[in-house]
Amino acid sequence: MKNYILLFTAVFTFQYAIAQSACANVEKTLQNYMEGSSYNKPELLEDAFTENATLYLTGKDGFKLYTPKEYAAFFKDAENGTFNGRDAKVLAIEVVKDIATAKVEIAGPERKWVYIDLFLLKKFDEEWKIISKTATRVDSN
Repeated sequence: MKNYILLFTAVFTFQYAIAQSACANVEKTLQNYMEGSSYNKPELLEDAFTENATLYLTGKDGFKLYTPKEYAAFFKDAENGTFNGRDAKVLAIEVVKDIATAKVEIAGPERKWVYIDLFLLKKFDEEWKIISKTATRVDSN
């Protein structure tokens, strides 16, 4: 019986360690996204996505599909490395084997606007990439 308890504890500990590692690796990709969009680093931002990722966003022209290149271009004219006022924080991550979902809050200067971004991520070899993103504005405006 002691052997079964020891085996169960070892398997549980191993699975927990793997899950923690996967969440940390997903968060690293999200940090690249957040740093790229908050500090006008289009290359870092674009690198967080797969080349064929889908970004479904609502803007001035209504609901539209963007590519990672088009989205990163929103930040190309600002001074690279300069904070643009976008505060970002990870709210949730859930990993299931080689896929993950994530929820990130993005707040504008002095929280005049707040968005919730939802992400789908996929693990490729040892690297996580965003394969899809959508967002909605949640402040009172």
